[in-house]
Amino acid sequence: MKLVLASNNAKKLAELQTLFAPLGIELVTQGSLGISEAEEPFNTFAENALAKARHASKESGLPALADDSGLSVEALGGAPGVRSARYALDAGGEKSDAANNARLLRDLAFTPRPEERAARFVCALVAVRSSDDPEPLISMGRWAGHILPAQRGDGGFGYDPLMYIDDLGASVAELSAEIKNQHSHRALAAAQLIAQFREVWRLS
Repeated sequence: MKLVLASNNAKKLAELQTLFAPLGIELVTQGSLGISEAEEPFNTFAENALAKARHASKESGLPALADDSGLSVEALGGAPGVRSARYALDAGGEKSDAANNARLLRDLAFTPRPEERAARFVCALVAVRSSDDPEPLISMGRWAGHILPAQRGDGGFGYDPLMYIDDLGASVAELSAEIKNQHSHRALAAAQLIAQFREVWRLS
């Protein structure tokens, strides 16, 4: 089954393609089909993911999958949240992983203790069969840890070098792709969505 992925992030595509491999789902990015990015006007991951999935399905005429994910830091009242990819941009900086990580470290400069820097990665996955599907499949995954005082590791993307997973004793950027795909917020959301694909869409 072919689904349009409402994202042009190559690393996110690779992760999701691996996670949904058991169902034989083929993901194609919306950019490869000439589809523009959707507006993300909402304050929740689930609402933004639904908007992106509906947009991609409407423009392509195909079923669509959308991921809206980010970092929620307790000391920052849940920020950067749905603005995770634009965190530095919102403060007058550039839209890049490096700039986002630099702003996060500045914002947490006065909360040095690990217990004060509790955070979680959050992922909302939404799948629709059509743009007006009345029964979208929605799943949520959360992965808890804390923000490091400096970056560690060369893998992953986004805030991975700053997110330390206490249970694994490493930053997310220090984990292999295999380990990340077993434990991550995206993996947890994908497992829930796979169950829904099998139950509701009758995929096997």
